[in-house]
Amino acid sequence: MSKRMTVIFEDEALYTALKVEAARKGRHAKDIIAEALTEWLEAREDEELQANLADARGEWEQQGGVEAREFFPPASG
Repeated sequence: MSKRMTVIFEDEALYTALKVEAARKGRHAKDIIAEALTEWLEAREDEELQANLADARGEWEQQGGVEAREFFPPASG
């Protein structure tokens, strides 16, 4: 289901750049905005996951965690 939203550009140059790029690519500005927002949200999620991973690793190290590779001999080739 599609939803509508009005975006007001305070920066006219940004709006113009968006419209020019949309025309150059033969795309709708709304699709470019949706793509940019999706990428931004995914990047935020990745940042959050990285922070959680760092916290978990720190906790693991404090509890005396040992790397799994220490239990396995190197593969001979």
